[in-house]
Amino acid sequence: MDLTALLTEWIARYDQGVYLLLFALVFCEIGVAPLFFLPGDPLLFLCGALCAQGALRAALLVPLLALAAWGGSLLAYRLGLRLGRHLESHAYRWLNRALLARGQRFFARWGGPSLLVSPYVAVLRTFAPLAAGVARMPARPFATAALAGCVAWSGGLIAAGYWLGRVPLVHEHLGGLVVLGLVLGLGGLALRLLFK
Repeated sequence: MDLTALLTEWIARYDQGVYLLLFALVFCEIGVAPLFFLPGDPLLFLCGALCAQGALRAALLVPLLALAAWGGSLLAYRLGLRLGRHLESHAYRWLNRALLARGQRFFARWGGPSLLVSPYVAVLRTFAPLAAGVARMPARPFATAALAGCVAWSGGLIAAGYWLGRVPLVHEHLGGLVVLGLVLGLGGLALRLLFK
């Protein structure tokens, strides 16, 4: 289904309730690992374009979706902490303890910068907070870096959609551009998995 048509229909049907739907989508994409496939980047870009048309309010949308992304990150982090404790307290034969220790060293050194960048990569924005929890990254640095990454991601994509959505060529082909973004994102992920 065309994401542009779907979002336009939601705005017409739910009026102000569309903000709650958008909040839930972003929160679930990041906070609920099995829902990693939800279209975060194209959705935010499209929301920005609809803000340029006056269908949505950017002043409400940017902080709301940043909060949704941050809330999802905090949930995934907490789940990761619980999973990490469980893994450490049980002697699973399949668990590579050296790899777990390597993850802990990574997040001790690069946790902050990785959480600033991870929201821009489709699957990483879901699994980086979970991995940070498993690796027991300290809570305060995690929350600070995750908040900064979520604000930059949501604000940046909504702003890009707002400014580019005003360009007639982009506006006329918005649905196709959203689909192209989805295809490129999923194609890049598939190639990365294939080469790994």
